[in-house]
Amino acid sequence: MENLRIQKPGGQRPWKLGELRAGLENFYAKNNRYPSAPEVDAHPYLPSARSIERSFGGLVELRKTLGLNTQADLREGAHSSKRAYKINERAHHVEQEVYEFLKERFGKQFVHREYFFLDDKRTRADFFVYDKTSGFCVDVFYPSDRRNLTGCLNSKLGKYRGPRMNQYPVIFLQMNKDLDQDLLDALISHKKNKLLEGHYLYSWESFKEFCAKRNPLKIER
Repeated sequence: MENLRIQKPGGQRPWKLGELRAGLENFYAKNNRYPSAPEVDAHPYLPSARSIERSFGGLVELRKTLGLNTQADLREGAHSSKRAYKINERAHHVEQEVYEFLKERFGKQFVHREYFFLDDKRTRADFFVYDKTSGFCVDVFYPSDRRNLTGCLNSKLGKYRGPRMNQYPVIFLQMNKDLDQDLLDALISHKKNKLLEGHYLYSWESFKEFCAKRNPLKIER
């Protein structure tokens, strides 16, 4: 594609509008949509979103300047609604996958969905599982990438800071299977805001290993 320019590290000449258009159209050709800011950073034929912010006033202004056939601000309107629907649909799917696994392992009667810690009816975990050790909480989420993972985790750590929220082990279960346990462990080891004792960040495979070591309760007949 004409004007297609490869992103390189370090100082370089300013990007021209034609080069930016070519990079955006290259992304569109592969994904049938234009990129968000994190996707701009990862695309090899575009500068960083911060660079676009400095030179052109941000992605919204750049889309307007180029007259792209898309909604200028992807955080609003139809694009935002479509994205929210997709996220909610995926969240439902992954929570259901976890629920089916927990039911099979511990029994339906011992797996409680949307477990409320407080009377405010807002502070809850996705699951509370009763077992012979007393039980554990599971907070399920699906980060789109490592950057999103960090943001999600920071938000959840704040939620579980109170003493009443830490009566049982808390599992932060991230369900993006492209983010393995080695990556999660590396992220945790470098965080300034450390996990509390009894808090764990697990991949799906690590979570299944954790559950395999827990002893299910049995109903006496």
